[in-house]
Amino acid sequence: MDESRRPSWVPVAVAPIHVVLVHPEIHWNTGNAGRSCLAAGATLHLIEPLGFSLDERQVRRAGLDYWEHVDLRLWPGWSEFEAALPSLGEPFFFSTGGRHRCGTRRSAPPPMSS
Repeated sequence: MDESRRPSWVPVAVAPIHVVLVHPEIHWNTGNAGRSCLAAGATLHLIEPLGFSLDERQVRRAGLDYWEHVDLRLWPGWSEFEAALPSLGEPFFFSTGGRHRCGTRRSAPPPMSS
């Protein structure tokens, strides 16, 4: 997270949170994600193509008056985002099309280093 945008109440020692929306289509849903990111001090990543415009007029029309305060990164495609993924921390993926429910499948813990 850009430190200049970190809310004063978010401790510096907390691992950064990144929320990624791939090809979002509905500006209201994206706005809700942006509001949640702003409240949590997280970075919102949007991967193009988007199903809506981010120009100032459209953002205002959608009622996203807080949008300028969201720590937003816009990516031209998945491959560009994927290349940056290792620098963002450990990923956790969620999808509406997954085969397992969230929380029902656990991966093995990382091996202990000696």
